[in-house]
Amino acid sequence: MRTTFVRQTLPRRGVRSWWGKAWQRAVEEAAYSDAELRPGRASARRGDVGGISIDAGNLLAAVREGEDAWTVEIVVPTLEEDSRRALVDVVAAESGRIAELLAGNLPHDFVEHVEEVGVELLPYGGEFSATCTCPHYLDPCAHALAVLLQVGWLVDADPLVLFALRGLDREALLAELHERATSRGASNEDRPTSELADDVEIVVDAALRARRALQLFESGEDLPEGLV
Repeated sequence: MRTTFVRQTLPRRGVRSWWGKAWQRAVEEAAYSDAELRPGRASARRGDVGGISIDAGNLLAAVREGEDAWTVEIVVPTLEEDSRRALVDVVAAESGRIAELLAGNLPHDFVEHVEEVGVELLPYGGEFSATCTCPHYLDPCAHALAVLLQVGWLVDADPLVLFALRGLDREALLAELHERATSRGASNEDRPTSELADDVEIVVDAALRARRALQLFESGEDLPEGLV
């Protein structure tokens, strides 16, 4: 499912998470040289990139440059079906993992576990394939690098953006976890199916409430009644 994010502004505290920094390193690896990376960084920080549209394996955005505007499309490999199932298995294997992901945290040991079963979640520079309507011949050009850098800001704030890019967005992940909980419940005599299935929904609701509360707290807004 394609999701479009509004125009991004440079995070006040910069990229802070280890996975956000890993994404930034991948962008640096993808750059042909500093001659493209420097203007790409400047363009991202100026806010030259428009709304970023994200779908499985695909990024799309427009980038301003003076009086011109260029269209950038970036392709990222998605997970094969076996890898997709393995990723969901790892999420489901330990209580609390989905809550952490929904709360905006990507535990390092989780990624290590994912890699142990052969799933590459974090990209490396060579995986990005970009096209741009500008006349530059390099892949990626400075405009594509600006888009990738801003996507890194999105990834830093929400690691599930990585899942979506790899072909498993938030809704699909939750649906698969719910289906597994229901299937387990059907063969569990001690706990009814509905109780097991509801476990996922309870965790999701709690995680989303916690994340919203944190966003409001950081922005200095009052917490609405019933949120906590």
